[in-house]
Amino acid sequence: QVQLVESGGGLVQAGGSLRLSCSASGRTSSTYAMGWFRQAPGKEREFVATTSWSGRSGVSTYYADSVKDRFTLSRDSAKNTVYLRMNSLRPEDTAVYYCAVAGLRTDYRRYDAYDYWGQGTQVTVSS
Repeated sequence: QVQLVESGGGLVQAGGSLRLSCSASGRTSSTYAMGWFRQAPGKEREFVATTSWSGRSGVSTYYADSVKDRFTLSRDSAKNTVYLRMNSLRPEDTAVYYCAVAGLRTDYRRYDAYDYWGQGTQVTVSS
């Protein structure tokens, strides 16, 4: 079992910034990726960003096209924590943001690649 705790959501004006954090505890030795997804009201959960690590592939980070060049994902491996820095926020970024961890998979941009999920943190961007 892996437990995830997210923090950092809130209300911000368009153009502003927020930083989300996600800390993992438990059997983290079996995890190979941590990612962020988001879900807006009435919409499906969508991929935002992910970072993966393995002895074979090294560290890789991917972003959804909609957040590329605005969001930055970083990881502190010693703390089992990832950070999602979100700049130039737009009203369409409003959603509940979920952190998730995965075992060894081939595509970490897929929702079903992840085994454990956090409770979510609300991000609201006002226009």
